Amino acid sequence: MGSAHTVRKPITGISSMATRQMLAELAAAYERSSGQPVAIESVGGVDAARRVQDGETFDIVVLAADALDRLAHTGHIDPSSRVDLARSGIAVAVAAGQPRPDIGTEAALRDAILGARSIGYSTGPSGAHLTRLFERWGIAGIIGPRIVQAPPGVPVGALVARGDVALGFQQLSELIHLPGIDVVGALPPDIQATTIFAAAVCTSATQRKAAQALLSFLTSREADGAKAGNGMEPA
Repeated sequence: MGSAHTVRKPITGISSMATRQMLAELAAAYERSSGQPVAIESVGGVDAARRVQDGETFDIVVLAADALDRLAHTGHIDPSSRVDLARSGIAVAVAAGQPRPDIGTEAALRDAILGARSIGYSTGPSGAHLTRLFERWGIAGIIGPRIVQAPPGVPVGALVARGDVALGFQQLSELIHLPGIDVVGALPPDIQATTIFAAAVCTSATQRKAAQALLSFLTSREADGAKAGNGMEPA
């Protein structure tokens, strides 16, 4: 197969923002160990799913498990290639140096939200979970005018850092490395929502075998450190 100077074509992928940092680290590690370049683009999850749906060519896609299941239904991924990569919970952030509210119990969190000047969340799974929580608590109408939804691909933490949002909610992996914010902690266990992020080979893939080998690496023990370092647990 050619000489040692053959330049390998990168394995291409698309993912939601929640796994961006983790995948960047793992792609670099994989490239170092295998010599196989990997190019993964991370955008808002809604946009990532739409682009795969629209027939754009990628070798792999990494999304929340339910979004990936929808792509399986429409025939855009190979269901037999699907693997769970990481589990991620929702965390709460305030601007750096601001007082940290008590969020240790469901009642304390509800009070913190009611007392916040503004509340921010994303269009992703964490935002959907919070919307349901606010309705269940009967406070959706009260806090409605104070809710700021981050546009797809914009980290909630960025809105918190610049003072647009007093209390921000997003996957811990999306808050953990952002400057200008303090992570208060995770949602209390009884109201936490864990999102499983999964990966699969796209039906449009041009490098199936290489893509499958990359997925094996992403689910290996070697990948655990990058998952933990980015606020996730191996699935």
